[in-house]
Amino acid sequence: MKIAVASQNRRTITEHAGKCRKFWIYETEQDKIVRKELLELPREQSFHDSSPHSPHPLDGIQVLIAGSMGQGLNHRLAHKGIVGIVTPETDPDRAITAYLDGSLAVLSPGSHDHDHGHGHGHGHGHGHGHGHGHGGQHRHPDTGPNG
Repeated sequence: MKIAVASQNRRTITEHAGKCRKFWIYETEQDKIVRKELLELPREQSFHDSSPHSPHPLDGIQVLIAGSMGQGLNHRLAHKGIVGIVTPETDPDRAITAYLDGSLAVLSPGSHDHDHGHGHGHGHGHGHGHGHGHGGQHRHPDTGPNG
């Protein structure tokens, strides 16, 4: 499994996943980390600045963990089969370890004033419930688990 963690400063988990351009990519096998590498994207490939309909360097991941993301990014990730997770954990390695053992703290969906997308994506995996996306032209109130 490949798990990306948004980490613009390469030390802590980034809150604004849509504008983040640095991601730790963890490869796991049997709930153990087997490789970790940094992916650095040019600005035009941040989720905020790239087209949701174009291929993206993070398309091959199964999970994206961040400190926050709005519904637009969540929907975009879900459309590509990626689970979006928002957590209060700030350490990337601890977040991965906690995700793998099922103990990662997960926050409720957040909303931001600059959401770009529409709809509500739902990630499924490791019992963590809904993914939480970020993006935006206008805000959509949370309409519940069925969007």
